[in-house]
Amino acid sequence: MKKLIIFLSLNFFVLNFIGQNTTVSGTKNEKETAASHKVMLIPFETRLYMGEIDQNINAETKLTAKEIKYKFRDGLNEQLLKAFKTNKFNVVDLMEDTTKYKKDLDGIYQYLTYEFQKVPDQENYQPPKKEKEQKKIEKGQLNVESNSDTRFMNAKITNPKVVPILYGKYKTDLFVFINQLDIKAGGSKGPAELGDGNANRKITVHYTVYTYDAKEINSGIAEEEFAVNLNNPKKIIDKHFSKIAATIVERVNKGLTPATKKTN
Repeated sequence: MKKLIIFLSLNFFVLNFIGQNTTVSGTKNEKETAASHKVMLIPFETRLYMGEIDQNINAETKLTAKEIKYKFRDGLNEQLLKAFKTNKFNVVDLMEDTTKYKKDLDGIYQYLTYEFQKVPDQENYQPPKKEKEQKKIEKGQLNVESNSDTRFMNAKITNPKVVPILYGKYKTDLFVFINQLDIKAGGSKGPAELGDGNANRKITVHYTVYTYDAKEINSGIAEEEFAVNLNNPKKIIDKHFSKIAATIVERVNKGLTPATKKTN
């Protein structure tokens, strides 16, 4: 009888704990506070760095392509860490101790896949859905219709157990995946852009944010322009990555705040 009482008490505690910490059930009417959340920052895989100004940086700083890539990778996570902490979030940064977190990071990458999807509207965010290819027959040949909508690299978790395992180990209930970093030279333009392109350089960060039960609460791109004559990675990180980090944190906060119904 005593064992039965203990068992029931533990089950009640677990159910109560889950009910108090869930961010997606819709049962909370009060605004969620950042202090009640713990974020894990997952850096982009090194193969997903697309830098068009590495030669310029090398000419000024003598840094190798590998050193530039790793400086930007570490710097982006560092700015996200600062931004989340400034907003009172608890944070685990997997770049903070690469030896300590290497096994977990490799395990996460093992169960990640990426899809190019339409960039979501941040004013009325909805997780992007897998698109069906539009195919048609022309002159006896199968053609796939092109689509000029802006797209981003979205992270998809192939093993549903990965996030709950990390939650159990680190008590992190939010997971910010940095999927890709693009740094475009002045004059670069996307496939949907006309004209001569932007005179400034542009940083584009592709990211996805999941809750501990693997629900996507925000994703997309955060962008920032900077001058064509700026080739110092530290200055780029401190001045411009910091603004991108602030944008992502703002969107995460918005994703955690339950939508309010409009009244007539």
